[in-house]
Formats: sequence, structure tokens, C-alpha cells
Amino acid sequence: MCVFDLSFLEDHINMYFIFVSCVLVSSISFFAYAVSYFSSPHMKNEFKRFELEKLGLLTIILQILGALGLLIGLFIKPILLISSGGLAVLMLLGLLVRIKSKDSFWVSFPALFYMVLNVYILYTGINEWKD
Repeated sequence: MCVFDLSFLEDHINMYFIFVSCVLVSSISFFAYAVSYFSSPHMKNEFKRFELEKLGLLTIILQILGALGLLIGLFIKPILLISSGGLAVLMLLGLLVRIKSKDSFWVSFPALFYMVLNVYILYTGINEWKD
């Protein structure tokens, strides 16, 4: 029998595992989206449909930087906060464009999901793992 109650440590480890998993899901997803932009005409056609063709490459570069920043941010907290905040804003703008274009909820859902995911990463990065 253990004299010390270490359940708080187990809870902290579980929460950190969830946090890191969210960072990895977001980062890998944004890298995959960037790859698909260059390998599939569908992604470029979406920017044309929204009349944002000139912003396509900039958007992809920002997503790549954000995805890379999330990974680096696991070791350097300010980079995590900037990256997750930036990706959340980017997804908010993407969601607004989809709403303006009258896309269905299910077509718009990925932007909403990744916006919420990155807000969670930002919030958790600020509040749970203070330096």
C-alpha cells in the first residue's frame, strides 16, 4: 500500500497525453492539407470558387508554418501559443468564407472543428502548462 496519493499525477499525465495528441492531430492535418493543395486540383479550385485564388499559396504557407510551429511549440511555449492562435484565426476566416458562400454545415465543419481544436490548444497552453 502506498502512503502517498499519486492520483493527481496520473490525471496530469492523462491530460498532457490528450493535449499532445490534439497538437499532433492538428499539425499532421495541416501538413496533409498543404500536401493536398499541391497534389490535387480540388484544393486550388476551392480557392477559385471563393474568388480567393491569389490567397491560396499564402494560406498554405501560413498553415505549414502553423503546423510546424505546433510541433516546435511542444518544446517552446510561445511558439505553440502563436501557432495555435494563428491557426484558430485562419480557420475562423475559412469558416466565415464558407458561411458567406452558403456552404452546408458538413462542408464547413472541418474549419469549425480545427478552429475549436486550436482554441483548445491555445487555452490549454496558456492555462495548464504555465512556466
